[in-house]
Amino acid sequence: MLQGDGLLARSAVELRRCIATREISPVELLEATIERIERLNPSVNAIAATGYDRARYEAKAAEAAALAGEPLGPLHGLPTGIKDLQETEGLLTTFGSPLHRGFVPERDAAMVGLVRQAGAIVVAKTNVPEFGAGANTRNPVWGATGNPFDPRLNAGGSSGGSAAALACDMLPICTGSDTGGSLRMPAAICGVVGFRPSPGLVPMDARALGWTPISVVGPMGRSVADTRLLFSAQIGMDDREPLGYPLDPASVAAARDIDLGRLRVAWTLDFGQCPVSAEYRELMRERVAALRHVFAACDEVAFDFGEADRCFDVIRAQNFVARYKSAYDKDPASLGPNVRANYEMGAAMSLADAAWAHTEQTRIFRRFQTVFRDYDLVLSPAVPVTPFPWTELYLESLEGVRLRNYYHWLSLAYYVTLVTNPAIALPCGVDRQGKPFGL
Repeated sequence: MLQGDGLLARSAVELRRCIATREISPVELLEATIERIERLNPSVNAIAATGYDRARYEAKAAEAAALAGEPLGPLHGLPTGIKDLQETEGLLTTFGSPLHRGFVPERDAAMVGLVRQAGAIVVAKTNVPEFGAGANTRNPVWGATGNPFDPRLNAGGSSGGSAAALACDMLPICTGSDTGGSLRMPAAICGVVGFRPSPGLVPMDARALGWTPISVVGPMGRSVADTRLLFSAQIGMDDREPLGYPLDPASVAAARDIDLGRLRVAWTLDFGQCPVSAEYRELMRERVAALRHVFAACDEVAFDFGEADRCFDVIRAQNFVARYKSAYDKDPASLGPNVRANYEMGAAMSLADAAWAHTEQTRIFRRFQTVFRDYDLVLSPAVPVTPFPWTELYLESLEGVRLRNYYHWLSLAYYVTLVTNPAIALPCGVDRQGKPFGL
């Protein structure tokens, strides 16, 4: 029987199978997880608060249920990390902000409750930027998360703690969330899988503007199969989620056989206007050249995203106004520079700005769908540049051109947010520096 690190190198799907067949115990799996976190986390700082006592109690109960032959949930006994933007009953949830340094929720977020019901054992919270603002996972409460391939570099964000924990085999599955790329971008930078689902499939009861589809919660894993396993457990109806609609989790959990030779694929370097480095443009062309022979068609396609950057500015800023007005009114300095900048941008906008943005988003959506209807997939780079040091709060310029704001370098991801299609980031080799290249 594999022990310790060998055990944790197994996929989540394999670990769950071995728990059901009693080849491994949830107790030994948890203890191996805790040992690895304690040993490796000081190097990357992916983990925030830990809940080892409750996890040990739940692991013993999970072991007893397996030995008794009881029905087991899809995540039964699997150690799980929960992003520190998602409330966890009895476990410190800081949102990466000093304002919540001592906040211990009395109940789980809707998605966390579903994951627990599926048998997951919540071991720890994973690190985030303050309030999830930005794609560099660092904050005044827990510090900075380093990239597993070089801890001096950015791990991405805002689900950077989850991505780094997965890449280091500290946890088999982790949750994340995504507004402008927060599931996809850190997955790409850390060499794991991040999936942004369609809005409403995974209940998000903390969304202040409940009817807007910009923010979602979703799964991360070390493989597509592991990510799908977690996703199937996150799906559910909740009366606090106004965008919710039913989908059978079993249909999601089962992989479908797909003949790649029948797929029509579109690809793009930059969706027509996103900043992308020359190196990553070249890498994307190389990857497409290596893949194109397996598809029925693989066409470079031109997209018209109109004024997508300005549109995203407005829609994103609206959400910051809804969530942080009270804190800003009390003390603007209590919010970090990214959160403050987004709030002030939104507070200066008019109703006419909001109406224009939602109209422009609708136009972008319809143009995109017109192209997409002829294809099964659209491929692009997941990020525009190799990871930079986490000491740089964000990418200010790319190849001599100054970027618009702290999140402009994420436009490859937030353009897809605007059209609301599901999107996945997949590992696709490495770049010239030996760092993960995400598709």
